[in-house]
Amino acid sequence: MAIYNLGSINADLFYHVPHLPGPGETLAAQSLNKGLGGKGANMSVAASRAAALVSHIGAVGADGKWARQRLLEYGVDTRHIAVLDDQSTGHAVINVDTGGENAIVLFPGANHDITESAVGKALSESARGDILLIQNETNQQAYAAQMGRDLGMFVAYAAAPFDADSVKAVMPYLDFLILNEIEAAQLTEATGLEVDQLPVADVVITLGGDGCRWINSIKRTSQSFKAHSVEVVDTTGAGDTFTGYLLAGLDRGMPMAQAIGLAMKAGALMVTREGTADVIPDLKEVQNASF
Repeated sequence: MAIYNLGSINADLFYHVPHLPGPGETLAAQSLNKGLGGKGANMSVAASRAAALVSHIGAVGADGKWARQRLLEYGVDTRHIAVLDDQSTGHAVINVDTGGENAIVLFPGANHDITESAVGKALSESARGDILLIQNETNQQAYAAQMGRDLGMFVAYAAAPFDADSVKAVMPYLDFLILNEIEAAQLTEATGLEVDQLPVADVVITLGGDGCRWINSIKRTSQSFKAHSVEVVDTTGAGDTFTGYLLAGLDRGMPMAQAIGLAMKAGALMVTREGTADVIPDLKEVQNASF
């Protein structure tokens, strides 16, 4: 089986600051690091490092060929990443404070210039039962979700950055939804439905330091998973790592609870590291983790 990920690709610019700046505040950064990022790229790298076969669907500008090459080096199929000479590669300005918390400003760039034909060409190579992963940093989400459902794929949506209308547009086609506690509350407010009433078979709500909760709307069951206790260095990319590992586990035939357990360990390792795609742990590291 395989995972097809319609996802963003960004250059991540990390500015390390003594605290997150407030309104009108000018703050000197202590250091700057540049790396591969974007929620889509992070998830592709995580799933690939978790031993899944991953094909990334996306776009970069002429200034982003290095990002496509980096994904290839991490084992991701990059044939469906377009290089758009008239557009800039997406990028993120990430402020990280001494406690590991972050504040992020995104510029979408080429991530919002993905064409229907590019999505269609990529998904035409899929097989029934393959996973389609989408999130809210690209265009063509609803088109991809509907096509994925028509092709018999397992359609998963990571609802971030959160926008209620975007979630509602893809919800009729979803098999799996992952979002955090605040996003879940916002979705309930927008739809009038509690999470266990959503027309999605499996929903995972991430709870940060409190772990996560899995709701199966078909069996009407709910299961909680505790977070591992680790020293937090940087929370950037931890959720993306969790998502990539979870779906890679499902792709390899793991039951949901086992896949979530694997993903919890990967996410815990990720927050002990500084960076995004370039520092996502591989499967051996996660399996050998002592917690």
